[in-house]
Amino acid sequence: MPPTGGGWGAAPAGYGAPGGAQQGYPGGPAPGQPMPNYPGAPSTNPSMPGYGGGAPSHPQAPAIPKGYRGSIKDFPGADPLRDVEVLRKAMKGFGTDENAIIELLGNRTNKQRVPMVAAYKTTYGKDLIHDLKSELTGNFENLVLSMLMSPAHFDASELREAIKGAGTDEACLIEILSSRSNAEIQEINRIYKAEYGKKLEDAISSDTSGHFRRLLISLSQGNRDERETVDISLAKQDAQKLYSAGENKVGTDESQFNAILCARSKPHLRAVFQEYQKMSGRDIEKSICREMSGNLESGMVAVGTLLKCIRDTPTYFAERLHKAMKGAGTKDRTLIRVMVSRSEVDMLDIRQAYVRTYGKSLYTDISGDTSGDYKKLLLKLCGGSD
Repeated sequence: MPPTGGGWGAAPAGYGAPGGAQQGYPGGPAPGQPMPNYPGAPSTNPSMPGYGGGAPSHPQAPAIPKGYRGSIKDFPGADPLRDVEVLRKAMKGFGTDENAIIELLGNRTNKQRVPMVAAYKTTYGKDLIHDLKSELTGNFENLVLSMLMSPAHFDASELREAIKGAGTDEACLIEILSSRSNAEIQEINRIYKAEYGKKLEDAISSDTSGHFRRLLISLSQGNRDERETVDISLAKQDAQKLYSAGENKVGTDESQFNAILCARSKPHLRAVFQEYQKMSGRDIEKSICREMSGNLESGMVAVGTLLKCIRDTPTYFAERLHKAMKGAGTKDRTLIRVMVSRSEVDMLDIRQAYVRTYGKSLYTDISGDTSGDYKKLLLKLCGGSD
């Protein structure tokens, strides 16, 4: 993470790509007061949700999908053209109103935040990312900029950072590629090529080696079976193959792990892990750990990480967050990436897994490990202290 005042460099072209803007908004006029007219605001057009139509007289919160486990929800009545007025006012004149920025961005979903970039340019003829970078510093700046990127652009930029320069952030590569859907991975591939002029697969291939490279290339195809149905007889066969390839073999047949773990559906793999336990009397992760001793360069460490993510994704991310904060120094890039990327996916489950595993809440640890505006906005993404 760059030092205070560093920022994350030039914003990729993907910032502000318009996408289903919803409607939302703390920080505006007092209740009952009219909204100001914005220069360049398009006229009301039902085909452009959130752009120019204004909030309804009695806005209703958008329906929350059944079973939704994110901590950030659509804000009722959000309009990017109104929201950017709040951002402009927060940055205008002497000093910056960081609290206004926190209240606004911390109460918008990604699809409500991303259109603000285009709306800001429409309204003021200026670049929102440039203006934010000139006003904010350090990790707070990095967090704000991350929240204004679409998920696929953010993932592509994180993969790029993990690969380029000296050393490779292998844990980041596995984290992203093992937890995203096929459609998400395919979109990441498209954006990576468009932004960086190189295929993601080629970037991985040139920066990694051996079984780890093969594992990542398999994951980067975005071709995993995504059916929810599980064939128990096939699960038993796969469990036997994994047992024969690892525990029951001198050395490890890594290609079998690759073929099964990267191609089979996640519900199927969870059944495989259960069958493996029945067959061998040993937890598959513990078996992998035994295989990893003295074999650290083979990619089996990555296989162990992949197993954790597939078996229990919230607990895996709770561990990622805990490791990012424990000990001397904070791995802020990891902390930001997980908090932003999971806030609309499974943050409620991650919070539960965190307190179950570590005996204290994620909210408490973020509060103790970060400070200032950075902490305030992270806690918005966390969404609660339970």
